[in-house]
Amino acid sequence: MSEIKLAANEYIKADSNLLRGTIEEGLQNDITGALYVDDTQLSKFHGFYQQDDRDLRAERQAQKLEPLHSFMLRARVPGGVCTPAQWLDIDKIASKLTMNQSIRLTTRQTFQYHGILKRNLKPLIQALDLSSLDSIAACGDVNRNVMCNPNPVESDLHQEAYEWSVKLSEQLLPRTNAYAEIWLDGEKVTENESEPMYGKTYLPRKFKIAVAVPPHNDVDVYTNCLGFIAIAKDGKLIGFNVTVGGGMGSTHGDKTTYPRLADELGFVKLEDTIEIAKAVITTQRDWGNRVDRKLARIKYTVQKHGIDKFRDEVAQRSGVTIAAPKTIEFTTRGDRFGWVKGSDDKWHLTLYIECGRIKDVPGKEVQTGFRELAKVHKGDFRMTSNQNMIVANVAAEDKAKIEGIARQYGILGQRLTPLRKHSIACVSLPTCALGMAEAERYFPEFTDKVDELLSKHNIGDEPIVMRMTGCPNGCARPFAAEIGLVGKGPGRYNLYLGAAFDGTRLSKMVLENANETEILADLDGRFERFSSDRIDAEHFGDFLIRNEEVKAVLNSARDFHD
Repeated sequence: MSEIKLAANEYIKADSNLLRGTIEEGLQNDITGALYVDDTQLSKFHGFYQQDDRDLRAERQAQKLEPLHSFMLRARVPGGVCTPAQWLDIDKIASKLTMNQSIRLTTRQTFQYHGILKRNLKPLIQALDLSSLDSIAACGDVNRNVMCNPNPVESDLHQEAYEWSVKLSEQLLPRTNAYAEIWLDGEKVTENESEPMYGKTYLPRKFKIAVAVPPHNDVDVYTNCLGFIAIAKDGKLIGFNVTVGGGMGSTHGDKTTYPRLADELGFVKLEDTIEIAKAVITTQRDWGNRVDRKLARIKYTVQKHGIDKFRDEVAQRSGVTIAAPKTIEFTTRGDRFGWVKGSDDKWHLTLYIECGRIKDVPGKEVQTGFRELAKVHKGDFRMTSNQNMIVANVAAEDKAKIEGIARQYGILGQRLTPLRKHSIACVSLPTCALGMAEAERYFPEFTDKVDELLSKHNIGDEPIVMRMTGCPNGCARPFAAEIGLVGKGPGRYNLYLGAAFDGTRLSKMVLENANETEILADLDGRFERFSSDRIDAEHFGDFLIRNEEVKAVLNSARDFHD
């Protein structure tokens, strides 16, 4: 019987000496701006991806030059919370060590830099370390940045949930000393080093965790590999409903791949949270598909074995009694913009950041504005999973100063339609190697055109969740949007409709490989019918399902491609 051939990455990880590979040697090679090929996979565990400017590829090729290689680095910021002092450091690093000098807020509730030259990688990571920040496990086949509902209203409950997101992030980090050795000049470890939870080949694929605080589902908890839904009693956190098996992403034309929402594992007490998380991860480590990376996410593992068998295995590994889930309800999905007052009498200002890009442009000096805010703000900053920013924990006497700065630099005061407030997009072109179509650069213009259609049918005040990605990997969670656009080629997208507003149902493709004219024409007709035929308070996605314009995706493996 012949030996089963594993996915190529499995051999790279196994031979990497716990994620070291030849990264150090590659950094010292001045002949190329790239790393060695295998190390481009290992570098993800250290928090960064190798990319190149695709807008310049043809020109450089004609000049017989290699692509303009650079790197995207994503930080690990559990719950998205940082101090004003840290933000000033984050901004300074962008200005000094990246080519575009901007900062990008991500859909994983952290920030990332684009355009880092190879020679600047180590100085950048060391600068982050001086600000008590890092990028370890921000990418790669491990647990990534743990998201947490920013919930500025129920302040005490948010603080408890946030503290658990930090604990989860810290407890689930890889134990290899490779990051410290390569980037921070740490002492070399030569023996007795191991990965007790991950093993030397880590997980089959990436792993994502989110902590949600009902009734707000702004972290899209069901799209995550592992979710913790806060259960409170008398305003105090008593445990979590645990969900498992969610995940975005699919492959065009491959019906064995599909996005999936998580199943309910059950309720666990607070003291059992970490053990449950570790048991889920080790089950995925041992049961996940290591032959085909397209089928290696935990969503396929849960689908294959069923939630009951998976639950039994997790209970056995953890020694935890998993109870029936508590009743919860989600009613909101997006961020709460403007000023809100917390239960501790502190104020919180949520600011809209278009596509998460913090950069100065004419009439809107977003980067300078946040720099000035950080100089005077006495609370903290909270990045959201919808690519926005909360200036949190503002004392009443400081509100006017904070608001004045935000208005002065054009971060506050712009007209935001409900559609735009509920819309996000991935980066895609020109830097993402997977991008097939535009996303961030095109999305604002496309949103304007959809808003015009909504106004045409007198439904401009209707909150609709719309998202765009340049490829089907789903970084902006388009399959969980009421209107989802997924890049298929230059200027062409697959259109997905019918997801639930609260994030509890996925969308389904209604147009394939369509251009802007075709997409807008399709939406125009549906908006007209929605305007005239919807029932009171009915959301757009629910209307399409009730009106039988779109078939509900109740079981992704069965319904998504049907």
